Amino acid sequence: MTLSSTPRLPVLLLPFPLILLPTARLTVPISRELAERLQTVLHGSDSGQPVVAAIPLPPPTDSSNTTSLSSPHGIRTAGPVHGTAARVVRLVPVRGLSASVSPRQPYILSLHGLTRIRLAQPLDSDSQVADSLSERPVHYPPADQAPSHEVAAAFKDAALRMLHRLAKDSTHSQRKDDWLRVSVIVEDVPDHRSPWMADVLVAAINCDYTDKLAFLSTVTVEDRLRHATELFIKQTSISEVSHKIANAVDESLSRQQKEYFLRQQLAAIQRELQSLYTTSNAVPAGPPGTPGLKVGGLGSEPDDDEQADADDLADLKKKIEALEAGSEERRVGVREWRRLRRIPQGSVENGVIRTYLEWLTSLPWPSATRSPSANEERIQDSGFLAKARTQLDADHFGLEQIKRRLIEYLAVLRLRSMVAAASQASVSQQPMSQLAAKSAQCPDQNCARKGVKGPILLFVGPPGTGKTSLGQSIAKALGRPFQRISLGGVRDEAEIRGHRRTYVASGPGLIVQALRKAGRIDPVILLDEIDKVGQSNFHGDPAAALLEVLDPEQNHAFNDHYINVPVDLSRVLFICTSNTLDSISAPLLDRCEVVELSGYTYDEKIHIARRYLLPKQLTANGLSESLLVLTDDALLRIATLYTREAGVRGLERALSTIARFKAVEWVNHLDSLACEERSSAVPKGWQSRVEGEDIEKMLGVPRWDGEEREREEKIGVVYGLVVTGLGEGGIMPVESTAVPGTGRLKLTGSLGEVIKESGEIALSWVKSHAFDLGITASKGIDPLKVPDLIDIHLHLPAGAQKKDGPSAGVAMTCALVSLLTGVTTSRDLAMTGEITLRGRVTPVGGIKMKVFGAHRAKVLKIVLPWANKRDVEREVPFEVRQEMQFYFVQTIDEALEAAFGKGVLGWKRDVMLMEGRL
Repeated sequence: MTLSSTPRLPVLLLPFPLILLPTARLTVPISRELAERLQTVLHGSDSGQPVVAAIPLPPPTDSSNTTSLSSPHGIRTAGPVHGTAARVVRLVPVRGLSASVSPRQPYILSLHGLTRIRLAQPLDSDSQVADSLSERPVHYPPADQAPSHEVAAAFKDAALRMLHRLAKDSTHSQRKDDWLRVSVIVEDVPDHRSPWMADVLVAAINCDYTDKLAFLSTVTVEDRLRHATELFIKQTSISEVSHKIANAVDESLSRQQKEYFLRQQLAAIQRELQSLYTTSNAVPAGPPGTPGLKVGGLGSEPDDDEQADADDLADLKKKIEALEAGSEERRVGVREWRRLRRIPQGSVENGVIRTYLEWLTSLPWPSATRSPSANEERIQDSGFLAKARTQLDADHFGLEQIKRRLIEYLAVLRLRSMVAAASQASVSQQPMSQLAAKSAQCPDQNCARKGVKGPILLFVGPPGTGKTSLGQSIAKALGRPFQRISLGGVRDEAEIRGHRRTYVASGPGLIVQALRKAGRIDPVILLDEIDKVGQSNFHGDPAAALLEVLDPEQNHAFNDHYINVPVDLSRVLFICTSNTLDSISAPLLDRCEVVELSGYTYDEKIHIARRYLLPKQLTANGLSESLLVLTDDALLRIATLYTREAGVRGLERALSTIARFKAVEWVNHLDSLACEERSSAVPKGWQSRVEGEDIEKMLGVPRWDGEEREREEKIGVVYGLVVTGLGEGGIMPVESTAVPGTGRLKLTGSLGEVIKESGEIALSWVKSHAFDLGITASKGIDPLKVPDLIDIHLHLPAGAQKKDGPSAGVAMTCALVSLLTGVTTSRDLAMTGEITLRGRVTPVGGIKMKVFGAHRAKVLKIVLPWANKRDVEREVPFEVRQEMQFYFVQTIDEALEAAFGKGVLGWKRDVMLMEGRL
């Protein structure tokens, strides 16, 4: 039996004062005859739980007469019409009748209210209607429509006030927690579910029978909510008046009792003090200053925890009140605080909200950083830029391009600070500030409050070039806190944006965590290894989440999913580090200002080792400066033969090995000395100076010495300039050889498609100019087929390293020309550049890194495209250019002349061929 297919329902009368509302449950005793009829209905039902029409009976005319289902006497002539469609949940006999159970009603019936109904005709006054359970036609109300927002809001307001009053008046803690939980549900219930909540609350409270019957008879949704609102207001008023009267009575009656108890306690305290005074006179006193014992012993730890918890809540409330009035963060904080006060302390939701409020109030909001700080006074100091430059020079050697960019940012920061100070100051300020205010008027009067947008710097370079430590130096120069976020291996978008509060153990993202640790709105945040962020997967795309963080036009309102309040990141100085740009997405790269750190020259490495690395290793290994002295020749041998790299990490490890070696010698030397000689700073016989020839004994066989000996002049072999995947420059031999075959070109060495095309272009150009180069006797002859069929094998070692890029065309052309002409190039020469079929040499990238790599490999001559001449003049240091010779070429002819020498190749372009025909 279902609601949709039952136009007629069995009528079950509920005796006064019982009434069943929708969503409620009701248990009533019934007679044996009625139970038998219900069992018949149960057996005939398909679902086993039939639906009946529960109709409440009105109050009898004679109040002294009670009405039951078995004897419905005194029913009014005008029968009831409204009721509830109820499902029969349980029908069981009562075992062992007690005094409270009537023998005439030995069965218990449980009903569950479903929806309102209205009988087609009112019930008559037939006394047999109650036991007959006859079916009657019923009408169901139309589907509930969504009430208006104003009616739903008024209902929620009245319901919340009533629930709070009921919770406040409850004497049992469990009952109080139940009312508070219901209040949370009412606050979060949507408007279209308000009628259902009204049925639940009206059925739960104790109100008059007539009020409940009138509420049951209300059909429309808005009228039902208005009626429930009136009931709640009435119930709240009655509760408040009853509570006020009870308090007044209790106060008047307990005043004398309080006075009596206080006097008894005062007498007990006086007796204890008298007993303590008598005991102290009998026992000798201890020495002065001896602490006495506290009465009662140690305090109770649970009491201490409760007091600490109360103090924490008080501090949390003060932090919320300290937020700027009218701000988004304060509005959210106040709302969550009110929810926290309504939720019981032992609830899980209490801990979740409290953790959220702790995060919200611990962040540095702009409203909390308006007052001038010591950092602003430091920026306005006349020697700010000079001190910052000194700090950068003290921490890092070289890196002039990066230092210049940072000094520009600091100059703008100081100028904006001076303008803001001048706009808010009086006429008696310094003339310098007034001059600055005239030179650059800030269009926004709140420019000081907004601050200067921090640049998004991206340091790109090989490992060990000082990218991370440079960020620390910048923070030290600015006087700001420094936070480092490692993005290597981050594959979840929530690590950046934070987890939503619906998840268990959710929390904010790494950006918000860094702001909380820094404690300021303008820290220096280093996003380390940004090129190693995980790609898009089912957890989201972390690189796409960084777009909002690193966009100066959007990060003033960064949205963290956990905080859910816009966080201002515009004043944060973001510094990103990367080893390569290949794995960074184009939109993310577009938001960053790329600054390349190509590496250090040998002179710079020697200065860095002597100025930073060696003192650090001496301190770490317990040595003094007088116990270990490295000569320039020794440092140069370490840098060239043992640590050929762009950075200085390998150099630092080599210096650490030498320091440990000397530490062992020093300890052995001390043990061999006499006791009287140990007091001297540097005992006799100790050799503190380390020469170049001593390095091999400490570090072993040179790593790069073999390669230097193998680099010699060979036919078909030239050296090209490359950039590794880590951003380090170096040289790579391009080897070619001729083998018997069918005139094909074979390319090996894990080459990509682009570099394979460069080899094809180089061979095509050599074939088309074979006669001009003196390789063939006449034009139109393939040098790979005449006089013998050969194949050319072109190889780029090592085979395990993948290689690709448009920069090997010149080196491949020179290798093929050397192979086919038998002319060799110099061992101290390297080249780079791409070619076209017309013989033009096009520019390539990574010139600075390639030149540094050639300089580390002791290459003296470099062939470069003419278009890269400006890159050499702007990026390569002057001392490196002085030690090397550069050939800038525009065509392949110029490249061959620079590689093999002028006049070495016998060009035949000026020879005129004449053909005679008879």
